[in-house]
Amino acid sequence: MKEKKRKPLFERLKKGLNEGIAHASGELTLRTVEIPDDPPEIDGKTVAALRAQASMSQAVFAKMLNVSTKTLQSWEQGVRKPSDASRRLIQIFSTDPEVICRSAGLPEISLDGVKIRQLTKGRRKIVID
Repeated sequence: MKEKKRKPLFERLKKGLNEGIAHASGELTLRTVEIPDDPPEIDGKTVAALRAQASMSQAVFAKMLNVSTKTLQSWEQGVRKPSDASRRLIQIFSTDPEVICRSAGLPEISLDGVKIRQLTKGRRKIVID
């Protein structure tokens, strides 16, 4: 495997200073990037209810989320919690299930009463009313 060689410190500093000069003279604009919120929390009971409302077996729901059936079972039982990546995918599924179903090759569905509730600043949770 070929190692990626890092440029010498002098070259990196020179590049940064040149970019700073270019920005100060108006030749270069710097983008402001907003950081997205963390994915909302979800508990095991809600994962199970979401899956039931989608009329999917544990095996199908797990395959759609690209996790094992055992992992899904442990989420539903409250033994483990979904990773941030899984929570983001569950968030997308709960707000736009047709997008996930279409990309997974499943028939499109719709979900009722699924909301993302604000708990505190920076904390949200997926709930089913």
